[in-house]
Amino acid sequence: MILVLGGTSDSLTIAESLEKKGYDVCFSVVTDYGEQLAEKKINKINKGRMDQAQMEQFVLDHKVFLILDGTHPFAAIVSKTAIAAAKSVGVDYIRYERPRVDLKEAVKVRSNLEACEWVKAHVTGTIYLTTGSKTLGFFGDNLPFEKIVARVLPTAEVLTQTEHLGFQAHQIEGIKGPFSVEMNKQLLMKNKAEVMITKESGIAGGILEKMEACQLLGIPCVVIAREDIPYPRMYNDTTKLYEDLEEYK
Repeated sequence: MILVLGGTSDSLTIAESLEKKGYDVCFSVVTDYGEQLAEKKINKINKGRMDQAQMEQFVLDHKVFLILDGTHPFAAIVSKTAIAAAKSVGVDYIRYERPRVDLKEAVKVRSNLEACEWVKAHVTGTIYLTTGSKTLGFFGDNLPFEKIVARVLPTAEVLTQTEHLGFQAHQIEGIKGPFSVEMNKQLLMKNKAEVMITKESGIAGGILEKMEACQLLGIPCVVIAREDIPYPRMYNDTTKLYEDLEEYK
């Protein structure tokens, strides 16, 4: 069996393609939303977070011979866990990651904290946050809270989380992408944003449209760069990935 670690549209497409090619695939997700999307496309789904010991046990119990890591570029902990688990039990590990983009038109920072420090030093108005719900608590603690407007997925789980963190209705935009340049522009204008904070999530994550919208409005786009992880084997191209996976048939 191939264990595909999901979390992006790319990973679901890869898992679906591999299943159609005749591979025995299990798609691993963490959220209810991820499970709902996967149920429409994949036969075998595993829901829930796994630490290293749990992942190793899953690999052994289900005779997994390959862990294919298709998680989000910012799910560094999951990737490191998978690399360690694969090495421990002696199975192969492959990483598929969205290609990086040129960030020369953006303010590139290396961490969430660095993003906060830059914004506090350069901006006094509304901060438009498009980094996802997982780090909302951190940004709420490290930025002027009342100046944040956060764009998040419109799921009950996420909206409940934002409420628990203390965000008011006018600070939350629950909406699902993809977002065009014009839509990003209109949302920034609607909120009178003076800066956007986002992540280097790749073309599929809409980073180009975000940067262009900011350029058109003349406001900075602060982009948090991915962590550089020494993956044992990594692909950015699915065609090459599928070709090389033929060795596992």
